Amino acid sequence: MNKEFFEALELLAKENGIPMDLLVDKIKQGIARAVKKEYPYCEDFLVDIVPEEHKFEITVMRTVVEELPLDMSEITVEEAAAYVGHPVAVDDVIPYQLSTAQFGRVAAQNAKQAIRTEIKTFERQKYISQFSDKIHEAVSATVQRVEPESGNATLTIDKNEVYLYKNEQIPGEVLKEGDIVKLYIADIINPERKPMVKVSRTHKDLVKRLFELEIPEIYDGTVEVKSISREAGSRTKIAVWSKDKNVDPVGSCIGPKHSRIGSIVNELHGEKIDIIVYDEDPAVFIAHALAPAEVIKVEIEEGEQKTCVVTVPNNQLSLAIGNKGQNAKLAARLTGYKIDIKPENPIE
Repeated sequence: MNKEFFEALELLAKENGIPMDLLVDKIKQGIARAVKKEYPYCEDFLVDIVPEEHKFEITVMRTVVEELPLDMSEITVEEAAAYVGHPVAVDDVIPYQLSTAQFGRVAAQNAKQAIRTEIKTFERQKYISQFSDKIHEAVSATVQRVEPESGNATLTIDKNEVYLYKNEQIPGEVLKEGDIVKLYIADIINPERKPMVKVSRTHKDLVKRLFELEIPEIYDGTVEVKSISREAGSRTKIAVWSKDKNVDPVGSCIGPKHSRIGSIVNELHGEKIDIIVYDEDPAVFIAHALAPAEVIKVEIEEGEQKTCVVTVPNNQLSLAIGNKGQNAKLAARLTGYKIDIKPENPIE
């Protein structure tokens, strides 16, 4: 029986990637609970499992009594003496090993269920620990399959599967099996029961992480990303600022022959990226944010709400507002100001 038990144990450890000592500890706890349930009055018992020696013993401490035992926590003088092979006295406590038959079918089933529960708990904790240090980071993932009807995709990160919903994919992007893409790890959902990693390719911070990965000056802190606004699949505005006057923040992000920004755009399926120079003066920052439109002046309005009026040349009005108002919306999100755009010479 022990040989089969330990063969099953080794297989269990291998299949689930669980260290043997941890698995043994979990199994001992499960069997202990099962023994307690089968023999509720036996408070003093020991479950001993030593894989190296193929040792598996369940020992109950039984008190020697003169009369008929009330339960498994007691044993008669005669039975105890026969079991240990020498005379015993009343109130002696002897270690009594339970055989598989004595342990009982119900107890074994309870232990098996407890082991399954412990393994699920271990797998859940292992899954969470593998992703907990990746939350709010961008990681590489391989596309395994894409559901034809929904467009939802299953990808793997370090052999763990994650689910990328269609609405978290970049609009217009077609993922194919075998593609390697960057995902933003947004959160771990339902960690107490069935954890699931929430991943995204539309999150604005994916762009920030890609800039950190691709641009050394951002990674080392020389150039700082101040804010980002994004319409995934269409356009992103990113405000950058240099701590070193000798370092051009925009040039650092673009790179020689657009090599750095080109890599990021390719990763984002051709999404346009406007690199904006951040300025502590809100008026200057807002003017920069409305690029590529030219701005004549920016008037910051007083009051609790952050609002402003921007004047642009007549021929720049549609450019400043953008298609379906996109340029103005992104600039507003980037700066935190509500922007009212007016032409220099209103047509009567």
